[in-house]
Amino acid sequence: MSKSWQAYAEHILAAIAKIHRIEARGDIRQDDILYDAVLRNLQTLSEATQRLPQELKSTCPEIPWKEISGVRNILVHNYLGEIDPQAIARVLSGDLPALEACVSRMLSRAKQTPP
Repeated sequence: MSKSWQAYAEHILAAIAKIHRIEARGDIRQDDILYDAVLRNLQTLSEATQRLPQELKSTCPEIPWKEISGVRNILVHNYLGEIDPQAIARVLSGDLPALEACVSRMLSRAKQTPP
């Protein structure tokens, strides 16, 4: 397995950390600047999840990997459409913590495994 996946995993965690900082600044459902910043970071992390090896993803079956990839496509290609801020808020509170924990475990295991 290539070690290059680790850079993508770190990128996912960095995007999640930014989302946490953005949420700390205010309610994304009420502030369009914060909302746009969250969407950008969701796009970034969604793209990065596509670069994780399938064998690692399979260690976290609770993560909806295909749906995460789909979010990226919606965010990138839904130029004029409205994306529901309530739905995004649910993703942040319901799905992001599990993704963060999963990716953190992946990296932790990789650091414990000798090269």
